[in-house]
Amino acid sequence: MPAKTRLTAAVLGTGLLGLDLIERMRHSPHLDCGLVVGRTATSRGLAQAAELGCPTAAGGVAAVLDSAQHFDVVFDATNAFEHPDHWARLSRTSATLIDLTPTSAGELIVPTVNGEQAAAHQHIGLVSCGGQASIPVLHAIAQHYRPGYVEMVATAASVSVGRASRLNLDEYIGTTQSALRHFTRADTAKAILNISAADPAPPFRITTTLVTTAAEQGPLRAIVEAAEEAMRVLVPGYRVTSCTVTDGTVRLVIEVTATRGRLPVHAGNLEVISAAAIHAAEQHALSPAALKELAR
Repeated sequence: MPAKTRLTAAVLGTGLLGLDLIERMRHSPHLDCGLVVGRTATSRGLAQAAELGCPTAAGGVAAVLDSAQHFDVVFDATNAFEHPDHWARLSRTSATLIDLTPTSAGELIVPTVNGEQAAAHQHIGLVSCGGQASIPVLHAIAQHYRPGYVEMVATAASVSVGRASRLNLDEYIGTTQSALRHFTRADTAKAILNISAADPAPPFRITTTLVTTAAEQGPLRAIVEAAEEAMRVLVPGYRVTSCTVTDGTVRLVIEVTATRGRLPVHAGNLEVISAAAIHAAEQHALSPAALKELAR
């Protein structure tokens, strides 16, 4: 791919999620990592980012704004409390901000549902890891069977849920419920997050319930399998392990295992949202407007 078709990105956040974004960009034909920003210069994550060959800086979003380098994309892998300020400051630039925190401020994008819309927006939200795992299948079902109620229960291993995520539990629940209603048109939606300290660490698991009418096991399974196959293109460890219909109630169990080297196998919650973030950024790189601008 010619260099002129590549976008330069900055990463805010140096946890496992930020490091996985760096790894993905190293293998992307459309993205280059131009800067990784942490809170402090002595953070372990910044040292690891430097080992991966990325320029680093401390000081948060100010380091992005003070950089002499132009960034086409900024990934925010910090927390929901800081994200509004990041957007307020970055909105004055031409950078696309992709939010991996559970806020609902940006345009909500789920790649296999509305990923083609990502290129039209400067501020993109990714719902939550539970939303990214459940919405593709629930949305597919809802196109055929209008639900009155949807429920998502996510269970994540304690060791794969960082401090920022624990501080943002209210935002996680609120944003996910709102997105479930939006993408399924359900009258009522409920989201629950369980953090499991089990040893060995369990895989990221989503249990969903959808109450509708006229759903039949055969046609439903075909719908679910098509959605599952589309998701596995982005997230190879994505599996629907159970799909049943009883008296108008559809129950699904989804498991996401991480397949990338830096992430432990139980960190499917991180893999599913990292994959969505890179997909959204690459849609910007592939848009006619971006290609025209970069060709100048």
